[in-house]
Amino acid sequence: MQGKSMAFGGGERFEPAAESERDTLRALAERLPRPARFLIVGGLGLVTDLGAFTLVVNFGVSPLIARLVSLSLATLVTWRLNRALTFDRSGRRQHREAIRYGAVTAAAQGTSYAVFAVLTLTLLAGLPQAAIVIGAACGALISYNGHRLFAFAPVAATHTSKNR
Repeated sequence: MQGKSMAFGGGERFEPAAESERDTLRALAERLPRPARFLIVGGLGLVTDLGAFTLVVNFGVSPLIARLVSLSLATLVTWRLNRALTFDRSGRRQHREAIRYGAVTAAAQGTSYAVFAVLTLTLLAGLPQAAIVIGAACGALISYNGHRLFAFAPVAATHTSKNR
């Protein structure tokens, strides 16, 4: 499926429907305040985390190892969705933005994982999914501000001086 758009010189060009659908989805998402979009994306990441964790644990893998797998998958999902729906383009190449995202996420997910590990090894040994939710809530506090102020922060305008 393709969408039609106008090109320079009055000619028509066709663009992939996925791009126009992505623009439509972004426009719909922007009707919500950024924190709400972040929470929705985080909720989808949490569902990914819980689903992958439960699946991996059911194969007999230790909960601590299973969480590393599920957290990695959830991080990939939230990066792509936050980039597409929550935050404005930073002006950086995707790989540079991904590195910045990874740095913030390492701090946030490190906190999340530490809370999860402590709870799973103590109070919530029988219900590690609850420990995931509590850990995710702790990590989200770090994550939102880190992504807003660092990972997806716009590139600072470079100032040139005539005196240089």
